[in-house]
Amino acid sequence: MVQLHARTKNVTSYRVIYGDTDQMGVVYYANYLRWFEQGRSEFLRQIGLPYKTIEEQGLHFPVTEVSCRYFKSAHYDDVITIATQLTSVGRATLNFDYTISREGDSASLASGSTRHACVDADGRITRIPSNLAERLARVLVTPTESTEH
Repeated sequence: MVQLHARTKNVTSYRVIYGDTDQMGVVYYANYLRWFEQGRSEFLRQIGLPYKTIEEQGLHFPVTEVSCRYFKSAHYDDVITIATQLTSVGRATLNFDYTISREGDSASLASGSTRHACVDADGRITRIPSNLAERLARVLVTPTESTEH
C-alpha cells in the first residue's frame, strides 16, 4: 500500500533529445505540454494510481483546458525537471499544476496547469468514483501550497 500524504509533489527528470528541438536548437513549444503529461503520469504512478489502472476501470481524464507560461528556452541535451502537483478534485474534474526547470542552473523554464474531465468508456462526463476521489483528495495541495516550490 502506498502511503499518501498532503502536499505530494512528483519530480521527474527528462533529457532533451534532438527530436524535441526546432531548427534553432530550441525545444519546440508544444513539447512542454508533453512534459506536463509525463509529469502527470509519474505523479499518478507515485501515489499508486497508474493511469492504466484508471483506464481499466473504464474511466479517462482527457485534458479540457491547458495553460503554459514560458520563461526561458530549453535546448538539446538539457536535463529538465518536471514538478507536478494535484491542486483540485471536483465531482468530475481534476486540476494539476506544473513547474519545469533546468537541472544544473535551476532556471525556471515554464509553469502551467491542466484541467481534466472524468469521462466513461463512451466519452460521457461522469462523476469520479468516491473511492478514487478520496485517494486523490489525500494528496491535494492548496493554491498557496502549490506556489511553495
